[in-house]
Amino acid sequence: MRTKHLVLTSALALLFSGGSLHAQDFKLTSSGYFKNQGVDVMAFDDIYPEGHQGGVCVIMNGHRIATNGDIRMEATPGQWQPVPKQLDRKLDGNSITATLCYPDSSRHLTGFNPMIYPDYKLTYTVRVESKGKNIEVTVDLDRPVPQALLGKVGFNLEFFPGYLFGKPWIMDGQSGIYPQQPNSPVITTEPNHLHAGHYHEAGRPLAKFDHFVAEGKGYNPIVADDIIAKPYAVGSKFTSRPDDPYSKLTIESLSGDLKLYDGRMNHNNGWFVLRSDIKPGVTKGAVKWIISPNIQSDWMYTPVIQTSQIGYHPAQDKEAVIEMDVRDSRQLSAQVIRIDADKQNVVKTVSPSSWGKFLRYNYLKVDFTDIKEPGLYQIKYGDSTSPIFRIDEGIYDRGVWQPVIEYFLPVQMCHMRVNEKYRVWHDYCHMDDAQMAPADNLFDGYNQRAEDIPSKYKPGDVVPNVNIGGWHDAGDFDLRVESQAGEAYILTMAYEAFHPDIDVTSIDQIKRITEIHQPDGKNDMLQQVENGALTVVNGYLALGRLYRGIICNSLRQYVLLGDASAMTDGKLGTEDDRWIYTQNNPGSELNTAGQLAAMSRVMKNFNDTLSVHCLNIARQIFETTNAGERAQSAKIFAAVELYLTTGEKPYLDFVYANQDIIMKQIGRMGWYTARLERQVAQMKDKKAKNFCAAFRKALIGYKAELNELVHETPYGIPYRPHIWGAGWDIQNFGYQHYYLASTYPDIFPKAPVFNALNFILGCHPGINQASFASGVGAQSATVAYGANRADWSYIPGGVISGTALIRPDFPELLTFPFLWQQTEYVLGGGSSHYMFLVLAAQHLLKS
Repeated sequence: MRTKHLVLTSALALLFSGGSLHAQDFKLTSSGYFKNQGVDVMAFDDIYPEGHQGGVCVIMNGHRIATNGDIRMEATPGQWQPVPKQLDRKLDGNSITATLCYPDSSRHLTGFNPMIYPDYKLTYTVRVESKGKNIEVTVDLDRPVPQALLGKVGFNLEFFPGYLFGKPWIMDGQSGIYPQQPNSPVITTEPNHLHAGHYHEAGRPLAKFDHFVAEGKGYNPIVADDIIAKPYAVGSKFTSRPDDPYSKLTIESLSGDLKLYDGRMNHNNGWFVLRSDIKPGVTKGAVKWIISPNIQSDWMYTPVIQTSQIGYHPAQDKEAVIEMDVRDSRQLSAQVIRIDADKQNVVKTVSPSSWGKFLRYNYLKVDFTDIKEPGLYQIKYGDSTSPIFRIDEGIYDRGVWQPVIEYFLPVQMCHMRVNEKYRVWHDYCHMDDAQMAPADNLFDGYNQRAEDIPSKYKPGDVVPNVNIGGWHDAGDFDLRVESQAGEAYILTMAYEAFHPDIDVTSIDQIKRITEIHQPDGKNDMLQQVENGALTVVNGYLALGRLYRGIICNSLRQYVLLGDASAMTDGKLGTEDDRWIYTQNNPGSELNTAGQLAAMSRVMKNFNDTLSVHCLNIARQIFETTNAGERAQSAKIFAAVELYLTTGEKPYLDFVYANQDIIMKQIGRMGWYTARLERQVAQMKDKKAKNFCAAFRKALIGYKAELNELVHETPYGIPYRPHIWGAGWDIQNFGYQHYYLASTYPDIFPKAPVFNALNFILGCHPGINQASFASGVGAQSATVAYGANRADWSYIPGGVISGTALIRPDFPELLTFPFLWQQTEYVLGGGSSHYMFLVLAAQHLLKS
């Protein structure tokens, strides 16, 4: 996708750019990065280099062209290769200087993303400085590169592939076209792990080096520097996109050769990499690059009109958001256009209201609430148009929430064969689950202590009867208890609140076959609750406690894509079996207890045996788990759900005894306690009256806080991404707010529920207006980080993480399947929260 270039007349250019038609010099702005017209150069403001988000970054005319300019220990590093630790960042005059070091011992063979750091302790500075229309980058090291790492340590800059396929580059007298796929030849190098350092921090769980390296077993993502692509070109001056003045970027090295690599040869999620190796013996000026983006004075960000990709119910409020260049001072009218079979009519002309500045843009709002006639519509502002959307009473009735139940959850089902007419989404998978994991650190947060392992098992033992139920968690294929119990709980809440009638799928847990679009006479939502409850309950019955999760035991298996049935041999007790982990985590266990208590309610009269197990396990966890101060709120949640299920006094007494905690944390705990409070409000005793009076007072206090939250952005909801796109958090916010708005309509408005839904459906920051819900809306995320991401494809009903923030102020949603923090699917929220929001919107419109 390309930004449309708004080529203005001389008069307009003078008006918009403050009178200058000529390129200016790069200046360091108050936002902490360099700016020259439509080009920004950021430096070390971001924090996620393993996700292609850090170091020196170049944004040209609305697109992030290149990033991760920094010292790296490999020519084409991936997610599992060492990243530096940033020690300091200083702005001085017209320069940014960052101080960094290797290793980061907090990541060496430990944590979510274990890395193996080579034996090279290095502190270095990267100075990024404006030199007129160029940016100069200088790297100084505190010590030379050791002999064993020569050719490995260098300065890298990564180029985003999605903008470059089929486009040209020039290196000195050489030229080429960026290819759609990585191409041979390859070169073999000595891997860094042969020179690993010893940096483990005392007290942190340690991954076993030998297990991670696994010599002689083929490709290994953590040892991915032994075979890499041969450079496409070597030279001193490189130009990317010489054909396009709005994307043309030239880099000259004054300290040694430049090499152009293809990082996708050993990492599917790799980018193109421009690199300079550090020469032997040098420290001062080890790298000196001149970065020269082509400056186009006529460029201005084209206004982006953001609406819901599916449209609006006639009765709901309707607002479009227009995202504008801060230099654009025009005052235009917006037109609401109705599209009929034989003509197009302007049905409303609106003078947009100014919301103000948010992130790097100015925002206008177009209110067209009074338009209620069913039909197709589009909004026009200047030369910009919105996607076409509908206004109709049945806007949410078909193909909006249903794909979550109809496609996404069936496709994600583990321990099943999943068919859809002529298609097999995946065959019988992970039937060999699971072996008891050893007492050590793995990856993705999986670790356990020896004392956590149930006494009847030792590491490597087969844990029986856990090969049933559950959903693969996004593209990772693991079953973590939070995602399994959490997903089933949200489905439970949706069923209890709205009782949706849907049966389009056949699910046979005995034969292990799911048939999409083959009704079986059972409610699909209840069948999916059952699927989640089965894995949690069977894990508990097998272990005598909850599992932490079931996960691939090697990185090689963990990163595999495609058909889940190809990941293991299906035979119990062999080397490829997944590992099952336990963990002493009172907060997680008590949250799961509350979720199981809720599941038991909807499983009653559907699967009575499972219902009884859910409730019994919830009771046991509640009674035996010592919450402590950190997990007390989780125990209150469990007590609330247990009371709503059983009506038993001890659980209500526990809630009363912890009333002060609830009132102090009303923003986090009010939404689920509201259902209990409505029941308590019918009681006449003093405790009940005191609780209800305090609860209502706390809610009124929270309303003031909520008012501030929803006015933080022009979208009527808080948008605070950390690394991942904030879509999941926004859905969760809307989901929780529904219970307040529907239960206490005199205190809380309905608008945040609709605003959260519209955000997911396309009314969100940035140039990409796609709906985060795959296959839903006129434009949607049909390239996503799911199990089929290598095919640049999607799973209908999956909901991606959404628009991320390139710090400090650039919202971004790339069309790229391997960028997990923008396009990943997830279980335990994500799609199910989205589904809940749609059902909530339907309900609120009828009430």
